[in-house]
Amino acid sequence: MMQFFKVVRVFKQLFATLVVLAISVNPVSAETVWPKQAIRIIVTFTPGGAPDILARVLAEYWQKSLGVPVLVENRPGVGGNIGADVVAKSEADGYTLLIGTVGIHAINGALYDKLPFDPVKDFTPISFLASTPNVLIVNKQLGITNLSELIDLAKSKPNQLTFGSSGVGTSLHMSGELFKEMTGVQIRHIPYKGRAQSLPDLVSGRITMLFDNLSSSLPLIKAGEVQALGVTSLKRSPAAPEIPTMAEQGLPGFEAISWFSLMAPAQLPSSIQMRLNRLTRQALTNPEVKAKLLAGGLDPAPGSPQDLSKLIAAESNKWARVVIKSGAKLDQ
Repeated sequence: MMQFFKVVRVFKQLFATLVVLAISVNPVSAETVWPKQAIRIIVTFTPGGAPDILARVLAEYWQKSLGVPVLVENRPGVGGNIGADVVAKSEADGYTLLIGTVGIHAINGALYDKLPFDPVKDFTPISFLASTPNVLIVNKQLGITNLSELIDLAKSKPNQLTFGSSGVGTSLHMSGELFKEMTGVQIRHIPYKGRAQSLPDLVSGRITMLFDNLSSSLPLIKAGEVQALGVTSLKRSPAAPEIPTMAEQGLPGFEAISWFSLMAPAQLPSSIQMRLNRLTRQALTNPEVKAKLLAGGLDPAPGSPQDLSKLIAAESNKWARVVIKSGAKLDQ
């Protein structure tokens, strides 16, 4: 009989141990199940721009390390809102991700009267990805070589010069609005769906000037097809140190950089969120990946989800003031 009770005690202890192990293993096993199918990364602009470059670099690196297809899908339009809405309404399972932008998460909330999604509440922050200065470029036929000459020309021809951007509400559009505010010039904004449409129009002279990501415009600048007048960061870019800043040309404090982040739909399980964060850090700190991005004018700087949330809050306050001063207001 004693032997029987001893066996029962052993089984009870074994069962208790198994329960503890099951509880402790479940969170890990839930994470290791992901990914088991293709991942898609939504880019809210046309191919070739900085967000598209980032997405394809991540996709290439992850596809090798994860063993599943990682697809890049371009969904341009309405200042990034079309693609962002797709992600906001997707399953929070880690298989649909978004290259977030300053426009989507820090500008559009103030610019649009109605959005089909909340720029903050409908997304799970994963990591900051990279930033790039914007650059003001002009049509070569103008014969203008510095910012002072452009300002003089614009003041002599109010509302006759035009500036393009890759969409309403983007940091490129807001760069132009900030330029107008700080100089007092009157120039007309011409929004495009992406750089693939705006750059040919600049080269041909259909528009006068264009704010673009430096990383996107560098090939045309180096080829001499457009004239670069100034970068919108406070310091010169290592990728093009010969281009002066707007600030050093008489516009102190002028800063309007484009930044990009990795986002997922709201309510993403924390285990997948943190795994994606680790994967992002691994990719962007890889020497080959980092060198490739730096050469293209992008400065990679992965961080925590918490740091990204703080940045979005600060940038939202900053750009809301610019939107209000510009008087810009749009319907979705």
